[in-house]
Amino acid sequence: MTEQQLTEAAERLHEAVRTGRPCAPVRDLFAPGDVDGAYAVQRLNVARAQAAGARRVGRKIGLTSVAVQRQLGVDQPDFGTLFDSMAVGQDEPIAATRLLQPKIEAEVAFVLAVDLPDRPVTTLDVLRATEFVLPALEVVDSRVAAWDITIVDTVADNASSGLFVLGTRPVSPGAIDLPAAPMRLDRDGVEVSAGAGAACLGDPVNAVVWLANTAQRLGDPLRGGELVLSGALGPMVPVTPGARYAATIGGLGTVRATFGEEGQ
Repeated sequence: MTEQQLTEAAERLHEAVRTGRPCAPVRDLFAPGDVDGAYAVQRLNVARAQAAGARRVGRKIGLTSVAVQRQLGVDQPDFGTLFDSMAVGQDEPIAATRLLQPKIEAEVAFVLAVDLPDRPVTTLDVLRATEFVLPALEVVDSRVAAWDITIVDTVADNASSGLFVLGTRPVSPGAIDLPAAPMRLDRDGVEVSAGAGAACLGDPVNAVVWLANTAQRLGDPLRGGELVLSGALGPMVPVTPGARYAATIGGLGTVRATFGEEGQ
């Protein structure tokens, strides 16, 4: 990509945020499959947000579930940046005006105690570095109209990040069998999605290993204190205004999110 194309793609996505109106896909500005170029666009808007006062608190991994990959027509994971402004407390109403076209998914959150090593990262490295895990709800959102995205669109758009809600009971990652952990996501008490830890690249730990090595390759390795949302354990579902969502993950407990009515 040329500098002009990078800037144009970043500006198109930023304008969607500023105006609250989804934009056209940005893939017309990329060579086919130029994922590194898409991460360069992502970094431009991350830097813009940080310059405006946003504080980075971690990363999110997306597209780890085959079900979600099929929903969006992509075939590989991606990652984005989490900011402090994206965190929402349990049962804190989420205003519909904060999001453009939200969907929700349940996943395992990792909180890192120490930096990941500056070499190829292994499963053991991730387990040693993780202070605890929590159940999480990620509210994904796309600045691209109608979720008409390819891998480069979603990577450039900060991995379609939106908001996140964390459970409040920390658990050691070694205390549970994460691949076998069942997940159920309810909307107003009715199941709308289900899965298990194995849906996330076979094991949520595998997803964090992938992220650690990818972020290191791009020159921005994972650091102690960061939060990592490891990816969906089942299909994502569109958010219904006014609804209450609860995800239960075996061994981790339940995490809840509440949405305001449309227009509120």
